[in-house]
Amino acid sequence: MTDTHADEPHGAGLSQKLNWLRAGVLGANDGIVSVASLVVGVAGASTDSAALLIAGLAGLVGGAISMALGEYVSVSSQRDTERALIHKEREELRSMPDEELDELTQLYRQRGLSAETARTVAVELTEHDALAAHLEVELGIDQDDLVNPWHAAISSAISFTIGALLPLLAILLPPPELRVPVTFVAVLIALAITGVVSAKIGGASPVRASLRLVLGGALALVATWLIGTLLGTTGVV
Repeated sequence: MTDTHADEPHGAGLSQKLNWLRAGVLGANDGIVSVASLVVGVAGASTDSAALLIAGLAGLVGGAISMALGEYVSVSSQRDTERALIHKEREELRSMPDEELDELTQLYRQRGLSAETARTVAVELTEHDALAAHLEVELGIDQDDLVNPWHAAISSAISFTIGALLPLLAILLPPPELRVPVTFVAVLIALAITGVVSAKIGGASPVRASLRLVLGGALALVATWLIGTLLGTTGVV
């Protein structure tokens, strides 16, 4: 008999996997858009390959570090909050176990169990692992699957770098007259792909997610190219 639930995301480590996948997709998307906007803006003002390379590399390095630091701080704050909640729940179980058992019973009643069944479930789970039962039902936390800030930071930095390399190569490799069009096409295709991937991770509509990213990326590229062209024409650059 085929297991209809084989593809569903069960088991320990799900939070960790979704955490680094989310950071990776966001990092790649940011790398593509930010560096593409930067080099297209410079390309609108100058055809100097050295200037494009310097601008692109500066954006890549600075952006990767910024993304990694932002993810580390954000996920660290989330993990600190989860740890504080676990400590608080552990202390409550130690100091007032009867009240916590009543609370767990009530939570299961709110989920649709009868009073007798809810009490039985609460007692059996409390005997097995009281802390895990309360964390799962009250807070939706798995103490063995807390988010890892290092995973998020490393995933974000690597994916940002990979994403940033695409517009950097697209702007440097073609002849000057084709640099901007080639970069536009490459970036928009890459954004469409990251939109599909992010939608698959989040269970959303791939078309809608891709369209948002493509339109946003196109707007950013056009805006920076126009600014670069205007500054280059007026001789500011």
